[in-house]
Amino acid sequence: MHSAIPQGRSLPDYARDLVRMHEAVIGGSRPPLTPRPLVSRSWTRMLRMGLAVQGGNPRVSVTEEEIARRRYASPMRSAAQEFMHVFAANPDASHMLLVVADAEGVVLWRAGAASVRRRADALGFTEGAVWTEAQVGTNAIGTALAEAAPVELLSGEHFEQDQHAWYCTACPVHDPRTGDLLGVIDISGPALTLHPAIGALAETGRRLMEARIWRCHQEHLERLRQSAEPLLAATSGPALVVDDHGWVAHSSGVAVGARIPAPAARQTLAVPGYGACVPERLPNGWLVRPSSGGRKVLLELDLSSTPSLQVHAGDTAWRRLITKRHAEILALLHRAGPAGMSAEALSQALFGDAGHLVAARAEVSRLRRRLGGIVATRPYRLTDGVQLTVTHGDHGEP
Repeated sequence: MHSAIPQGRSLPDYARDLVRMHEAVIGGSRPPLTPRPLVSRSWTRMLRMGLAVQGGNPRVSVTEEEIARRRYASPMRSAAQEFMHVFAANPDASHMLLVVADAEGVVLWRAGAASVRRRADALGFTEGAVWTEAQVGTNAIGTALAEAAPVELLSGEHFEQDQHAWYCTACPVHDPRTGDLLGVIDISGPALTLHPAIGALAETGRRLMEARIWRCHQEHLERLRQSAEPLLAATSGPALVVDDHGWVAHSSGVAVGARIPAPAARQTLAVPGYGACVPERLPNGWLVRPSSGGRKVLLELDLSSTPSLQVHAGDTAWRRLITKRHAEILALLHRAGPAGMSAEALSQALFGDAGHLVAARAEVSRLRRRLGGIVATRPYRLTDGVQLTVTHGDHGEP
């Protein structure tokens, strides 16, 4: 995470300079210092949206019932509560506010001293509040969601003047099972109490939460394996037991790695190396066994205006519409061949620079959740046994 305080600068002096910078940029005069690129991008978005610098932008909150529903459904639930206990034990917690928001910017959990919470209440920074850029301007939670990256903001870097008395440090939290963005962990407080260690604390929270989610995932797989043991004992031939995302809880006679494509009812699965497989619903997962037919998986990627993927596995075939981004990734991996692509190379090809590693990895994770075993990792490449051809349906040319 890039610190909001330049090395060697006095915090009070720099905070005042940021306020003057904000006044100058918004007023159209020459600022004493140039906004960081991240801040400049966010302010440009705010001006396009027509948000008021002086504050008064209407706050939006969800109901208490909706907060409870989102908390219960969030994979971050137990992890957030665990980190809140860690946070409360920090001797400096009396000057800080810990906030966990979901992927839509809705504040689900808050912890901190009563005095800091009261100051946050005055800003509408409460449980259930929607803390996106579109609602409250440039802030670490909303800007981290918009930039898909960790963000630290100080004083006048906030768009709304009412937030200039604050710092905020936020890290996006991703689901280690799927790569999906789950939300943001944020630490905020009075601007003149910002310390370089706060960024490290927010990053620690992110790591702890993602590790906790992964531990719960492993425990779920073990329970799934144990519950399927009687069925497996009566099953002959290769078989897999997987969860709803395709993570393997047990394999017998099948070596497919940690994950296969996510199963779906009444749909044959393409499992590289084993061809067409039939998923059968279990109480908390799926039993997957090879069907009759060939073992090759043949893919035809149509790069027309509406990209699609035709899958041939054994004696079955089906077609799926895919996003243009996922079509672009498959085409890039096809051109890369067996050598594949690193995350840096994929970021460069997708976004024009190597600095969007998180976004590139998240896109591959989403693709793997939909098409699982077709794409391998480290490096990213088409899995052995998968053959891909690329066509341009709009023009009828390969």
